[in-house]
Amino acid sequence: MRDPYSVLGVSQNASDEEVKKAYRELARKYHPDNYQNNPLADLAEEKMKEINEAYDTITKQRSGGYSGGSYGSSYQPGWSSGAASNSDYARIRNLINAGDLEQAEQLLYGVGQKNGEWYFLSGSIAYRRGWLDEAMQNYTRAVQMEPNNMEYRQALNLIQRGSMGGYRPVGYSTGMDAMDCCTALMCLNCCCGGGRC
Repeated sequence: MRDPYSVLGVSQNASDEEVKKAYRELARKYHPDNYQNNPLADLAEEKMKEINEAYDTITKQRSGGYSGGSYGSSYQPGWSSGAASNSDYARIRNLINAGDLEQAEQLLYGVGQKNGEWYFLSGSIAYRRGWLDEAMQNYTRAVQMEPNNMEYRQALNLIQRGSMGGYRPVGYSTGMDAMDCCTALMCLNCCCGGGRC
């Protein structure tokens, strides 16, 4: 295989975040779903395999789980080793980000071994559905399994504080929005006969 860093287009001195960002951008660009009914579909699939392989190699090298190279560093992997490959988890993450929670959940439950990444993704699906208790349980389990994973810890900390910021599910609101307020006032006006309650 080619140098995995050159496949992702980053230097060997790139930070873990730079590697992850490069991987995600390339995965988005060459994902097979983008090339359905396209004569370039086979090439995109090959490129996607190469990108996944490169990312897998770098994460294994940086976590100390791979001895076939000289790229080692102290990496705390965002992806966990287990029954599912990193590309499976990447696909599940893409589905969650796209809002396809049903498909993401089906793929996730097809994974045999439950590791930290499994629980993190399960928590993310639950949160996007507004199931906050279940999300917190899964995030807690992910942190217990991989206490050094900052992504898992950040998600757990944010949900514990009740301010999920970037993790807020689509359509989820913690309070009344302007339309709800107007609707409530109109109903009160009708019920009270024009404000004469």
